[in-house]
Amino acid sequence: MFKFIHLICFVISVSILSFFSCSREKKDKFTDTLTAGVIPVAVDETFAPIIQDEIAVFESVYPKAGIVPIFTTEGKAIDLLLKDSVRMAITTRPLSEKETNYLHSRKFQPRSYRLASDGIALITNKANKDTLITVDQFRQILLGKVTNWNQIYPTSTLGKIVTVFDNPNSSTVRYAIDSVCGGQQISGNLNAQNTNAEVLDFVAKTPQAIGIIGVNWLSNKVDSTNLSFKDVVKVMSVSNEKVATIEGSYKPFQAYMFYGYYPLTRNVFIIINDPRSSLPTGFTSFLTSDRGQRIILKSGLVPATQPLRVVTVKDE
Repeated sequence: MFKFIHLICFVISVSILSFFSCSREKKDKFTDTLTAGVIPVAVDETFAPIIQDEIAVFESVYPKAGIVPIFTTEGKAIDLLLKDSVRMAITTRPLSEKETNYLHSRKFQPRSYRLASDGIALITNKANKDTLITVDQFRQILLGKVTNWNQIYPTSTLGKIVTVFDNPNSSTVRYAIDSVCGGQQISGNLNAQNTNAEVLDFVAKTPQAIGIIGVNWLSNKVDSTNLSFKDVVKVMSVSNEKVATIEGSYKPFQAYMFYGYYPLTRNVFIIINDPRSSLPTGFTSFLTSDRGQRIILKSGLVPATQPLRVVTVKDE
């Protein structure tokens, strides 16, 4: 009789433990670990080429892990993070104080890490013989005060400037408004595509165009020195001076961004909201590791932690 009662008690105990275990599993919708599972990651579309390379290497190292990128605008990426639709976002700005406080109010503790330094490249059609421009001239184009190429280059015969960027809600446009135009709204006559790839294609086909694009889209993958860009377009040299000269103008090469000579630079951030320290934390650790930073180095951006080999570049 005693054994029978003991058996009943054991069965009841196991049932109770199983019930609470199942309840916990249902409550915790995440099952990923540092190196396994599948998660979506919201990524500013500007950095699609880099992140695709990073994911490919990460998944080869950790075959049980799956990173599903959502390439979108920067604003949408942060919005997805705030709504808890993703636990990781890659953007060109950290969370604002208001956004951070919102997550804190929900008992979350978001973290930000600097991934790299990026350059905003200005590109023109190969038919355009003029490749020097000042930041102020670029600003006047954005504000709609300069509308013809001969206002910058008196001998130019290209006519009306056609300015093109990726998306009205992109980080590139935000940078142009905040950092180049000092908060002033850019001209409504500028042309928006959908992606950086479309900007590249448009400029390659349009002689009078000037494109605003993330520099990693111009990376020449066959050049291990990162001292050249894709040859389908021209990359402009940009100067902070009043008058652009060859000596005082710089293209978005890594060394020039590293030393701060190239004026159109910005940081790239990883933002995670990962209470369980699982796959978002694991992928972040990879991105900021030596191996992940070497991929950044190869892409043409300046890695946040990887040492940079500086090479002198001379324009012929």
